[in-house]
Amino acid sequence: MYFAGPYLITLGRVLLSIMFIQSGIMKIFGYAGTQAMMESHGVPGMLLPLVILVEAGGGLGVLLGLFTRWAAIALAGFCVLAAIFFHWQPGEIMQMINFAKNITIAGGFLVLAGAGPGAMALEHRFR
Repeated sequence: MYFAGPYLITLGRVLLSIMFIQSGIMKIFGYAGTQAMMESHGVPGMLLPLVILVEAGGGLGVLLGLFTRWAAIALAGFCVLAAIFFHWQPGEIMQMINFAKNITIAGGFLVLAGAGPGAMALEHRFR
């Protein structure tokens, strides 16, 4: 199955990136609401531009295979922080499921950071 490795990494990059690109773009169009939600969880709303950059920019980097390792590390960190700040609610089963989901996605990004973008990545064109 080694022959499929580059294609599986590419497919994995695509699947990992979709949610973050979409979420980052949605935050732009729902800026005020997102900022209020962040502040209600004790996260300064002034961090929202950084959140958008990490989600949309990092998602695009992972999707295209540009700065893949750095984008994957940034998104892994984002997932862990989002899990802690927004989903760590031991009395709420659905929030704890979302907590586990975010931690799991962070693991996927760390695997991607370790493995690299695979053969089908734009960053290979610039070397």
